[in-house]
Amino acid sequence: MDGGLEATRAMNPAPDDHGHILVVDDDPQIRLLVARFLQRYGYQVTGAPDGRVMMDVLAHAAIDLIVLDLMLPGRSGVELCRDLRVTSQIPIVMLTARNEESDRIMGLEGGADDYVTKPFSPRELLARVRAVLRRSRAARGSVEARRVEAINFDGWRMDLRRRELVSPGGMLIDLSTGEFDLLVAFVEHANRVLSREALLQFAKARTSDDPFDRTIDVQISRLRRKLEADASGGQLIKTVRGAGYIFTSSIARREGQPA
Repeated sequence: MDGGLEATRAMNPAPDDHGHILVVDDDPQIRLLVARFLQRYGYQVTGAPDGRVMMDVLAHAAIDLIVLDLMLPGRSGVELCRDLRVTSQIPIVMLTARNEESDRIMGLEGGADDYVTKPFSPRELLARVRAVLRRSRAARGSVEARRVEAINFDGWRMDLRRRELVSPGGMLIDLSTGEFDLLVAFVEHANRVLSREALLQFAKARTSDDPFDRTIDVQISRLRRKLEADASGGQLIKTVRGAGYIFTSSIARREGQPA
């Protein structure tokens, strides 16, 4: 594999668009080789030996793509992929040591965007990472082109461009930056149970700051009080014991042209 690394570098020495790649593999040699190779093309790379470390990294860093081994100690790559897809659309390239069709299908059905079979060519891995990132960024751009201007729920109105919340009674509600971003995360995932870790991830996806870290429970408490002070339909943010929180409301969105 070392020879392949040097050959690929010689063919294309120019750095790629920067992105942060998380490589999850229990083989430290593979993690090191993949990290060194991708770093030569301008990527930031973090390694993790298992799912526990992977989730810890995701809770503290903004990751653009995950290279995820199918066979891991503890929880398998497919199980981790399925769990991640509940709260995140981070692109995933699955690594598998077997060349069986059933393994590839299992990875893709679990939510992976693409796969590479071991032993793999570094050139192929780079091509797959580039292609998946291009598709992901194009999809995000399409969403931005249909940017939502306002969200309505239970008589409330959120103006996303002005970052304003108006109560059913017509009053402008004073929300901090963290409270507003938290509410956006809730309404974008209405009627789904969100863990504290998931809310942290959604927050980091929306801002380069970290307005929630360690204060998310306080933010939720404050947001609840402000919503319930002028709510006709009762409690909108409910606690799900042992799981997290759920925003219980029907959502109506109004789309507009990007600014």
